[in-house]
Amino acid sequence: MNGKRASGDGSESALAGAFSHAPEPMVLATADGAILHANHAFTELFGRGESDLAGLVWHDLLDGDDVRRGARAHAEAAAGNRGRRSRLHLGVTDKGSRLVEVELRPLPGPDGEGSAGEDRRVVVLMHVLSTEEADLRVVGELRTDNSDSVLWSLELGSGRLRELFGPTPLGALLAGNDRELERILERVHPDDIARVRDAMSASFTGRDYEQRFRVFDRLGDERSLHVRARYVPGDPDRLVGIVDDVTEHVQLVRRLADRRRTEAEHGRLVTELSSKLVSATTVDKVMDLLSEEFLPIFGGVQAIALYVEGGVLRGSPGARTRGGNIDQIDGRRADDTDFPMGAVIQDRQPRFFESRAEIISRFPAAVELMRQVRGQAWATVPIFGDGKVALGVWQMVWDRPHHASRDERALMLTFAGLAGQALQRIKAQQAELELADAVQRRMLPRQVASFPDMDIATKYLPSRADWRICGDFYDVIELPDNKVGLLVGDVQGHGVEAAAAMGQIRVAFRAYATNQSDPGVVLGETNRLLTETGEIVFATCGYLVVDRESGVMQAAWAGQPPVVLASGSGYELWEPETGPPLGVLADTEYAVTTRMLPPGSTLLLCSDGLVESSELPMGDGLAQVGEALAAHYEDPGEAAHVIAEMAPAGRGDDIALLITRMTPVPAEPAPDAPATTTSATPAP
Repeated sequence: MNGKRASGDGSESALAGAFSHAPEPMVLATADGAILHANHAFTELFGRGESDLAGLVWHDLLDGDDVRRGARAHAEAAAGNRGRRSRLHLGVTDKGSRLVEVELRPLPGPDGEGSAGEDRRVVVLMHVLSTEEADLRVVGELRTDNSDSVLWSLELGSGRLRELFGPTPLGALLAGNDRELERILERVHPDDIARVRDAMSASFTGRDYEQRFRVFDRLGDERSLHVRARYVPGDPDRLVGIVDDVTEHVQLVRRLADRRRTEAEHGRLVTELSSKLVSATTVDKVMDLLSEEFLPIFGGVQAIALYVEGGVLRGSPGARTRGGNIDQIDGRRADDTDFPMGAVIQDRQPRFFESRAEIISRFPAAVELMRQVRGQAWATVPIFGDGKVALGVWQMVWDRPHHASRDERALMLTFAGLAGQALQRIKAQQAELELADAVQRRMLPRQVASFPDMDIATKYLPSRADWRICGDFYDVIELPDNKVGLLVGDVQGHGVEAAAAMGQIRVAFRAYATNQSDPGVVLGETNRLLTETGEIVFATCGYLVVDRESGVMQAAWAGQPPVVLASGSGYELWEPETGPPLGVLADTEYAVTTRMLPPGSTLLLCSDGLVESSELPMGDGLAQVGEALAAHYEDPGEAAHVIAEMAPAGRGDDIALLITRMTPVPAEPAPDAPATTTSATPAP
C-alpha cells in the first residue's frame, strides 16, 4: 500500500490489490487522519475519485458531532490502541448521510516497529449498514440508551458474555469489565442462585431462558432483574436476549402489598376499637380508649380525652399517670373559649391546626399549656351524643407538622360520635343501676334480728364489674322454740328485675319460715311458689336453722357454697346435701342435713360471688375465706370487714355474707349482801 515499497515486494502488491478491491469501504490514513489511499468501495460510496479524496481528513467527512467522535477515535488508534467499533454517520452527500460501523486498526511505523509516531498509519474500515441493519441498530440503541436494559449475548461454549450494541450504564453497574458467566453468577442472591443455575443448565441443552432473580450490583445494592433469551444454534451456540432492571417495579409491588396489609390491619384495628367503644361500660374506660388505643391509627404521639362533669373538664385516673399537661386541663371550665378545648365544646365544631404557630396565633392564652407538650400539630374534636350539648372533647397531637386528611377527620369524628353514644348509654345505665341499687337495699333487711347469745354480722357488696346490681340477699329470722334461721341466697339476673325478685323471694321465705321449723319444707314451699308464678326466676340459697340452746344445726341447701366453720385451731367446710336451685323443678324435695355447732366456733354463710369466679376455683376461694375467718373468729364484725375487703373472687359479682358466733349469756349477779362494818386498825 506504500507506493515506494510496493514495487519491490510482490506480497505488498497483492496486499494492495486486496485493499483496493475489498467489498467494504476502507482508507489508509496518516496519524493526523489524512487519507493516503482509498479503495474502490470508498470512492464509489462518495462518487469521487481517489485523487479527489487524497489528502482529506477522513473524519471530516463525518456528519455533525460525529466529526469530533471520529477524531478522538483516530487519535487513540494513532497512539497504537486498537479501538472498538463505533457507529458513525458518514456525510456522503450534502443532503444525506449513511450510518456506518467504523473500526480503526493501527499499522506499524516505517521502521517496522510498533512504536507510535508521526509516521503511524491507520487503516479505517467501514461497514455501511443496510436499511434493515440501521433500523435494528436504532431500535437497539433506543432500547438501551438511558434505560435500565441490556441487550446481551452468551456464547454457550466459552461462557463469555457481551453486550450487543456496546456498553450501557446498567451493564457497567452489573458486570463492569467481567465477561465470564461464572463471575456474574457470583453476584446472584444466595436465595435465587440454585434456581438461576437450574435454568441456565436447561438453556445449555437448547432451551430458551426466562427468569426473575435478585443480584448485587458492583456497588453492593440489591437489584431485581428480569432476564429473557432465545437459544440460537450455530458455531458457537448462543443465548441472545434482554436484561431488564425491574427493581423499581418490584419495590412498587412490595409497597402496594405493604400498603394493603397496612390498610387491612388498619381496618381490623378500627373495627376492634369501635367494638370496644360500643361495649365500654364506664366513662373512664371510654376516655382511656380514646387516649391510648387510637394513637396507632392516626400516628400521633399523644391523645387526650376529657368528659364534661358539672361544667368542668375531667380526665380518667389513667390519664393522670401518662404525664403531659393533663393536670393543667383537668378541672378547667368547659366553657372557657380562650382555649381550643373550650371553644370546641361550645360550638361543637372540630379544629385542626397544622403547626404550633397556627394554634398560638388563634389561642394565645394556650401558650402556657403547650410548654410541656412537644406537639407540632393538633386535632381537637367534640364528643357528642344525640343532644346539642357536647359530652366531652378529644385531642390528638403529632410531633411534627401534620395535615389531617379528609379521611382522618371523618374517622376522628366517627370515633368521637361512637364515644358520645357510649357515654350516653353509660349514663343511662348508671341511672338504672342507681335505681336497682336503691331497690336492692330497700329489699334487704335494714337491721337483722339480734339475740343476747349470738353475735351476728352481715355484708352486702354490689358488683364493681360493668355496674351490675344482682339479686344476692341475706336474712336472720327469729323462730319459735328459741331457734334462729340464717339465710343467704342469690337470684339469677341483674338490674331492677333481679332486685325486685330477690325482695319477693325473701318475703315469701320469711313467711314460710315463721310457720314451719323444718328448713327442707321451707325451701320446698318457696320453690313451689316460684314455679307456679310462671316467671322464669331461679335462685340458689342456703337455709340454716340453729337451736340456740343445744347448738344443733339443721340445713337445707339449694346450690349455695358450703358453710365455713372456724375456731382458734383452724377452719373446716360443712357441705350440706344440696338440691337444685329454687324455681327449676316444681316437686323438688330438699333434704335436711344435721350437725352440732362446735362450742366456740364461728360460722359463715356466703353467696358464690365471694369465693368463685372464672379465674378462681371455689375451693381456693373458700380456703382464703376460711383462713381469714379463723384469724378473726372471736369478732364476727371484724371478720366480716376483713373478708369483704379481701373479696378473693374480686368484685365481678354481688356478694352477700352472714357471720355468726354463739356467745355465753352473762350470769345474773347475786343479790347484794347486807352491809357490814369493819373497824380499821391504824397501822402502828
